[in-house]
Amino acid sequence: MMRIIPFSHLSVMLLPIGIVGYFYYKWTGNSKEIALATLRMVLQLLLIGYLLVYIFNNQNSLLGLFIILFMVAASSLIALRNIKKKTLQTYLKIFLSILIGGSMNLLLVLYVVIDLEKLYEPRFIIPLAGMIYANAMNAISLASERFENEIQRVQYKEARAIALKSSLIPQINSFFAVGLVSLPGMMTGQILSGVDPTIAVRYQIAVMAMVLGSAGMSVIIYLLLNRKG
Repeated sequence: MMRIIPFSHLSVMLLPIGIVGYFYYKWTGNSKEIALATLRMVLQLLLIGYLLVYIFNNQNSLLGLFIILFMVAASSLIALRNIKKKTLQTYLKIFLSILIGGSMNLLLVLYVVIDLEKLYEPRFIIPLAGMIYANAMNAISLASERFENEIQRVQYKEARAIALKSSLIPQINSFFAVGLVSLPGMMTGQILSGVDPTIAVRYQIAVMAMVLGSAGMSVIIYLLLNRKG
């Protein structure tokens, strides 16, 4: 049985974040970003915790669809943050890339790998969708920023290759490191909750494959949509 962490114990983890925030301010001059990001993280996770209880207890597929579209819309907006050219056209390219690339992998893992019996099971769909769209968002954020810089000095094909390679460094590194350097979050959570490690490994393989697949496919779609430079 998983141990319940008291909030008083959880607050101790603010100490290393405070140290990072201090140096972030000293070295970058930005005194608010780490604090605001931490505050948003805590509030958003507390809110989603209560929201997920409601979603899991109310099998409303329309609500689930709305949440998925909201995830894509929000992740697209966040990915747009580091791009200089913040236009509606750029946002729509990111939105379509995450929606198509992420959703293809989500459907594959839900209805082929896990083989859900019901069309809508929020306990599986919502957490997996969150992982997929968040990773697609991070990959596109890296790719778009790199592509925007590279396209000013090299041809499209070279800029595309550099952007794709750069965007997938975190996922590819995690593939090399898993089992040797790290035990990924989902697998660790399952083991802590009492799941047989050999079963947890199967889920982790599926998760890591969908993370690389969704990130890569989303970036590829985004870069193809920018092929005219």
